[in-house]
Amino acid sequence: MNFRSLLLAATAGVVQLLAAQTVSETPSRTIKTGKAEVTALGIAPKGDRVLVGTNNGAVLHEIESGKKVFAYPYGEDGATAVYHVGFNENGELVVLIGPSGKRTVWSAADGHQEKVINTHRWIPDPRQVKAMGLEMSNSAFDRFYQQKEVKVGESTVRAGKKGIVEFVGTDGKVIRTISFPENKDQHHLAPLLLWEDQLLIGTDDGRVLFYDVL
Repeated sequence: MNFRSLLLAATAGVVQLLAAQTVSETPSRTIKTGKAEVTALGIAPKGDRVLVGTNNGAVLHEIESGKKVFAYPYGEDGATAVYHVGFNENGELVVLIGPSGKRTVWSAADGHQEKVINTHRWIPDPRQVKAMGLEMSNSAFDRFYQQKEVKVGESTVRAGKKGIVEFVGTDGKVIRTISFPENKDQHHLAPLLLWEDQLLIGTDDGRVLFYDVL
């Protein structure tokens, strides 16, 4: 390999390394939601609350204080896991979707369940839900994580086995890995959410970690 080739390779390596370092080494904030496995994440339109789907319902937390606002149980078709969460446009209502695609709507103001949901056009309809992969014909593993990949700068950040998070460069190689020794479930794929200058990662022991995007 000549000098020019070595220089190009070294430059490419530096670029990949810088791409991997666009996220802080340690989380700047941690919200503990309980002991249930985190499976989905959503941020309120005002940016003041985070909705956390778990394998046992969902919880709504204030971001600044970390205080739990409401807990939303889920029990459609005998399943308690929530695989997708979302807010309506003004943040007054939330939707939870489980493994069979069944949707439930709850109030973010008083915590009560909305019994009639067919009037809410902001909710994904059954066809959209099926397109998300939430259907009974899929395996539980396939249905699980809808937020397993995001882009941060030139890197693709993706959820890996045993809860690790990998940063992948433009050449497809893993250039950084964040691991969580506390994770016990080898099948856990961390839900990922890019919000403003924060990368949110959910763990299998109920934590939501906020990493700064630098």
